[in-house]
Amino acid sequence: MTPLLPLAELISKPPPLPTDVVERAKRHLLDTLGAALAGAVAPAPGLSGPGNAPIWGTGLAVAPRDAALLNGVAAHALELDDTGGCDHSGAVVVPAALACLSLADRPVSGSELLEAVVLGYDVARRALEACGGYAAHNEAGWHSTGTCGTFGAAAASARLLGLDSTRTAHALGLAAGFSGGLWAFVHDGAVSKRLHAGRAAEGGLTAALLAASGTSGPGRIFDDVWGGFLRTYAGADADPGALTRDLGTVWRISRCSIKPYASCRSTHSSIDAIGGLDLRFGEIARIHVRLSPLVADMCGGRDVATLSRAQLSLPYGIAARILYGDADLAAYAPERRGDPRAAALMDLIDLEVDPELGGIDEPALTVTTTSGAVRRARVRDPLGSPANPLSDERLLAKFHGLAPGRERLAEQVMTLDAHPDARALLPLL
Repeated sequence: MTPLLPLAELISKPPPLPTDVVERAKRHLLDTLGAALAGAVAPAPGLSGPGNAPIWGTGLAVAPRDAALLNGVAAHALELDDTGGCDHSGAVVVPAALACLSLADRPVSGSELLEAVVLGYDVARRALEACGGYAAHNEAGWHSTGTCGTFGAAAASARLLGLDSTRTAHALGLAAGFSGGLWAFVHDGAVSKRLHAGRAAEGGLTAALLAASGTSGPGRIFDDVWGGFLRTYAGADADPGALTRDLGTVWRISRCSIKPYASCRSTHSSIDAIGGLDLRFGEIARIHVRLSPLVADMCGGRDVATLSRAQLSLPYGIAARILYGDADLAAYAPERRGDPRAAALMDLIDLEVDPELGGIDEPALTVTTTSGAVRRARVRDPLGSPANPLSDERLLAKFHGLAPGRERLAEQVMTLDAHPDARALLPLL
């Protein structure tokens, strides 16, 4: 049987979700909304049409597909959105799901919305695993948020639109045609990275709407055929069994991380490691970082002239933690990026690429102090990961720091499974 059919069946008729999975969905929904409200932007001329779907944080409303695009861009704009899914599942799935609420002509319970979000995370991550996983897919040059996230947005949208399994299969097949995203931005700090999340959200919603209207999608999109998604995007790395392995029993949202820092997830372990050594500026003679080729390619840069470049710089993340005690959004402000002390600290950092390390293995730090002491640190489960999660207090502090004055929104999201109509969220956005 083609893997497409079990996926479509799960989306159209999901089993009851475990309580802990529902709780995770609320946390990731809140976190995504906070990141998006902080990154909110009004549309550029010609990019949107009139409608009733809010562009979060702007007071503007546009057509639902345009809202999915713009809110997806906003959610990923400041590198504060969650990771570990497709990779950035929240910035893709949540904008598509909430755009569907604007289309609903009936009450949509909070539990229904959370269910759709969980399904979206699940399908998006499974698509990435079927491509061989994060390292293989991204090392090939694909930005997995754009290539695999489209399926997650389609899944969440199909569920909220009430599509049956046949139409849901068409939606997933159509979503493959909207898949795309390349890592070329890493070479010059282009902002196209954040656009990939928005386009994936828009593409998945569009696919579901087309399927709802009767448009057919390719039924063998996940089969080993010419033009199939896995043969085209993954080749020899493809693992089609990942699409259905543990389907409906192991929910992929449970492996996702919530970011405490405003930078690429691959910098977080080093930020935690240097923070745990409690060193001050002036005490450090040298910092040696042993890291994988993939992390070096993504995050080895030292150009911090723009926000997007700085957020992909592991050396700057280390320097920021030493100088400012954190690597939050404030640490990436222009005046802090331009601090001569940050440049001086980055000059003390040596990066050693170790080909024996796997693609997303965490770096190891060795620090030599000015007194000659040598200290080592390696954090395998950085703050915010499933094994080292943010507390509710820190999660809420992050949200309120990004979206001040939104106490009612936070309360609604954190009790969403008890609300009869999730559309009540839209005026609060």
